[in-house]
Amino acid sequence: MRKILIGISNRHEQVVKYLMAFTTVLLIVVAMPKEIQFNFSYKKGKPWPYDNLMAPFDFAVNKSDEELNEERAQVLKSLKPFYRFQSEIATQKLIAFRNELNEAWKNRYAAATTPAQAEVLNKQKTEQLLLAESILNEVFNKGIVSLIGLSQPPNSKEILLIRNNIAEPVVVSDFFTIKTAYNYINSKIKTDRPNDYDFLLPLLENALTYNVVFDEATTQKDARQALESIATSRGLVREGELIIIKGEVVDQIKFKKLESLQFEFKNKAYSYSSKWWLMLGNFILVGAAISMFIIFLALFRKDIYADNKRVLFLLLMIILMCYLFLFARKLNIIDMYLVPVCILPIIVRAFYDTRTALFTHIVTLLIIGFEAPAGFEFMYIQTIAGMVAIFTIVSFSNRSQFFITVLLIFLTYAITFIGVTIVQEANLRNIDWMNLKWFLGNAVITLFAFPLIFVFEKLFGFLSDVTLLELADSNAPLLRELALKAPGTFQHSLQVANLAEAAVTRIGGNPLLVRTGALYHDIGKMEMPVYFIENQLTQVNPHDELSFEESAAIIKSHVTRGIERARKANIPEQIIDFIRTHHGNTRLQYFYQSFIKNFPDEIPDEEDFRYPGPLPFNKETAVLMMADSVEAASRSLNEATSEHIDLLVERIIAKQIEDDQFINSPLTLKDISEVKRIFKKMLYSIYHVRIAYPH
Repeated sequence: MRKILIGISNRHEQVVKYLMAFTTVLLIVVAMPKEIQFNFSYKKGKPWPYDNLMAPFDFAVNKSDEELNEERAQVLKSLKPFYRFQSEIATQKLIAFRNELNEAWKNRYAAATTPAQAEVLNKQKTEQLLLAESILNEVFNKGIVSLIGLSQPPNSKEILLIRNNIAEPVVVSDFFTIKTAYNYINSKIKTDRPNDYDFLLPLLENALTYNVVFDEATTQKDARQALESIATSRGLVREGELIIIKGEVVDQIKFKKLESLQFEFKNKAYSYSSKWWLMLGNFILVGAAISMFIIFLALFRKDIYADNKRVLFLLLMIILMCYLFLFARKLNIIDMYLVPVCILPIIVRAFYDTRTALFTHIVTLLIIGFEAPAGFEFMYIQTIAGMVAIFTIVSFSNRSQFFITVLLIFLTYAITFIGVTIVQEANLRNIDWMNLKWFLGNAVITLFAFPLIFVFEKLFGFLSDVTLLELADSNAPLLRELALKAPGTFQHSLQVANLAEAAVTRIGGNPLLVRTGALYHDIGKMEMPVYFIENQLTQVNPHDELSFEESAAIIKSHVTRGIERARKANIPEQIIDFIRTHHGNTRLQYFYQSFIKNFPDEIPDEEDFRYPGPLPFNKETAVLMMADSVEAASRSLNEATSEHIDLLVERIIAKQIEDDQFINSPLTLKDISEVKRIFKKMLYSIYHVRIAYPH
């Protein structure tokens, strides 16, 4: 056990890496669905590309939504509305009518005083009341119907009339309406008592009201029962029954069976043991994908693999994208193409190389592809879109590039989707153009990748191209101060930046990173600028008053002073690395040789004349060391000819190789040869050298 613990302690970086990968697999597996997936992609009218499919269990053949909606519409159309006959209305209206008639008589014949007149009036009043009550009883017994609840012309509409709790079908035209009842009363009075027409008609009109009214509650209850009685399935498929044969065309019947089987898979309740088996299968698949990702980093991106923080960032991005996709899939309220999958490669490319971004994108798609509908189509479209996103953000040189990238992602989605649909349908008519809105929404959401880049940059201490652009601006505080205090050093830094950027672009590195590092690599010279020859404007050299050791100490100190100034200004460590390594552990040859020449009997302490290091450790820092030395030495050329420039470049870089300055960098001999060629070509241009071509 003790040996195991010691082994773990000695390889704790590796152990942490494996724990991160294992945790990543577990987190993704836990979020994945716990039911068996129907992993078949099929289209109506296309051959079934898989083996013969047998029914794994009994299931009903469900009707399509269109069929159910059509049946519901037919049922609702055939339903008859319920109306209720309210007999109490007639009694209430007759009582009200008598009161109104009595009141009207009092107002009209209040002046009658003699008994003979009163007797005549009472007789007339009684006759009017009997006639009016007879008419009202006749109208209310027949019924005055309200037209609320009718969707068809009332003459042809049949309703169900509830009278004494018994519903019977009747035709609406059998009833009065307010208008027809009024016309009937009007005609009746004119015929039977024309002399009382003007007196009785307003009173009878006022007594008219509906007594056959729409019963909304009963109608809705009947509609619900009718809709609930509609069968949602048509037929039953028994377990073991053949559903479709390999190569058979998916016709309408087969399509409905397949749709029903897929629906049952989604809604089937699985046993406890089945869920554990599913989790084991998901663990194996996700584990294989993450393992390949870790192996890729170990073999081809050793610099990332060696840094657990950078590995953690990549694994975290995979987890976040998987969770976002699985969450959207679980909600099932948005289209899967609205999920901004291309955010992942954009963010990864902002901090890493193109190859890493592409591999991370593909591994993520391999994982979520199992849960995507029409998995292969989804994988194809998202892979192409991710490639376009990566290729269009090789470097963030301006803000407009963000929007160009998003536009190209949208066009890629649209074009590939149309191509896939044409292959499946063999025409343009069946393309669902509404899917373009999801692609457009996806592209718009992808814009959020750019503020996320800033967030991850601060959280993980990364350096994006956007930040490098800001740092490389000549108006940045430190660079502006350098230009004012040490203008010669500033001009030297600009030339070094041009040389290094051109060389790194050629051999495959980060040109923006090396340019920014070159601009800051000598900021330590601001403290004592006149002690550096490029800033000496007169013939007076302050080193003449110092010992060789003191001069060497001042020259060496510009590295440590530069690191201190950069840290006070919150310059990222990746840029400080250029300050720290641009001289490696080389020796200050001029002061060292001068000491030996002037003090031949003394043995100099090499530590006094050697930079502290460390050595350059990547392509960018190594190229900067070469560019810095070559540019500085080129200023001392008495005659800048092509031969002298070639000799200078070869001599300086050969000396650096001899001093083992590049043993920690990944530069190859081919890279170094290419760097020397670029330096020579650019120095020719700087010093206006004419190359003699053979006649």
